[in-house]
Amino acid sequence: MFKDQSILQIISAGGFTIYLLILCSIISIAVIIERVVYYKRRSSFSRTAIFDQIRKEVSANHVLNAVGLCKNIDTPVAKVALAGLNLHGHDEKLVANAMEREITIETIKLERFIGIVGSIGGTAVYIGLLGTVIGIMRAFSDIGKAGSGGMNVVTLGISEALICTAAGLLVAIPAVLSYNWFTRKIDNFVIDMELAASELVDLICIKKK
Repeated sequence: MFKDQSILQIISAGGFTIYLLILCSIISIAVIIERVVYYKRRSSFSRTAIFDQIRKEVSANHVLNAVGLCKNIDTPVAKVALAGLNLHGHDEKLVANAMEREITIETIKLERFIGIVGSIGGTAVYIGLLGTVIGIMRAFSDIGKAGSGGMNVVTLGISEALICTAAGLLVAIPAVLSYNWFTRKIDNFVIDMELAASELVDLICIKKK
């Protein structure tokens, strides 16, 4: 049906909803790339590797070295540990509260923009269906104007309208898969931060005793 048409002609056949879906696709891809890079940079050091160094420095009474180590590592775990180390020597409750606040701050940073991807993944299909319904309505309204060639007009119109459904799926599927991956990645970050906070509290308490 579309073998003799260019990409621009096929896009134009889909109507205004195609352009809306293209915009959604551009936004979704931009957010996905930004988030993947963000998460990759903050996964450069594992929680175990960071905490082995922290434990070594704290056990040797080199708390400032541990603080400097955390300042030089841009990961959520390091930020949480830094919040606790900055209050080394204070009450356990104050240290734990400081790290809890930092976990909340880092989680907000990790969740930034992913709601956009989730929304696009949830609505792109419906946008595509809207374009399809509009296209089919337009095709049937042309039957009376086409005379004996009415069925050919309807067939062509429906084929063009289904472009919107296909486009909606092409936008929605990567967005949904990416959103699910993002949420799982964030869960892993949060688990690591909570474990780091718990380990640091235990380390500080043991050291104080």
